[in-house]
Amino acid sequence: TVGKTPVNVTLSSQGDKEPVYRDCVKQCVRTNCTGARLRGFQSAQPQYMALTGWTCRDDCRYECMWTTVGLYQAEGYRIPQFHGKWPFVRFLCFEEPASALASLLNGLACLIMLLRYRSMVPRQSPMFHTINAFSLVSLNAWFWSTVFHTRDTYLTEKMDYFCATAVLLYSIYLCCVRTLGLRRPGVSSMVGVLLILAFTSHVSFLTFVSFDYGYNMAANATIGMVNLLWWLCWCWQNRRTLPYWWKCGLVVLLLHGLALLELLDFPPMLWVLDAHAVWHLSTIPVHFLFYSFLIDDSLYLLNTEKMGVKVE
Repeated sequence: TVGKTPVNVTLSSQGDKEPVYRDCVKQCVRTNCTGARLRGFQSAQPQYMALTGWTCRDDCRYECMWTTVGLYQAEGYRIPQFHGKWPFVRFLCFEEPASALASLLNGLACLIMLLRYRSMVPRQSPMFHTINAFSLVSLNAWFWSTVFHTRDTYLTEKMDYFCATAVLLYSIYLCCVRTLGLRRPGVSSMVGVLLILAFTSHVSFLTFVSFDYGYNMAANATIGMVNLLWWLCWCWQNRRTLPYWWKCGLVVLLLHGLALLELLDFPPMLWVLDAHAVWHLSTIPVHFLFYSFLIDDSLYLLNTEKMGVKVE
């Protein structure tokens, strides 16, 4: 979710600036969200909607959004955004069904491959615990991504963004441990401390100073580029000694290449599938290739350690 369009109800977009939309919301709230009408709404509202925090006002915004979209279509105008994002058809309590499903499937792919890794790689492998921790950080990020796309609130948005940054930073730590830390543990420890401080500073600034979407995107892009170049340098150095090096190189190139799908910002097809959902769907197979590399590399490290061979 690093490059996702900012989604905060305080943001204004063309659609929610329209007088017809604002008047519609005011009238709907005045008519349906007070007194007996409000109690009727609450008693008729499905439990799963109430549990995910959908209010009468939210329902008014949703209905008025589609009223406004219908007027735009009737006049032949381009579909507008509302409160910083495209209009999506709500499915049950899922605000962005395709992105929520894609996030869930990414999490399941990560979990499946983590279990496979644990079943194939002995705990004595030098990278076992670092990779296990990285997987847990990734699972946490995909959990919050699923929650955020299910229901966009102040808390879920922040957790989605912060957990995505945590994955990127831990990816650098994983790379550092593999490339330097096995021979120089002190180096990876210092890098780990610096990464924790960077994450703390990043979260503190966005929380207590300003939630600047441009800064957040630039910070994550920089972290991702460091990760990309570091792994690619390692792959190039070991291309003649490690037959599985190409898996790592392909994974990092795919992840950064697929992120460019975010640039294809278009109204959702069938009001469900937008560029962000396509990006999340496209990353699902990458988990299988990445963990295939991690398994091969962990077994290689275990064997070289047993034979007393210098780690590459």
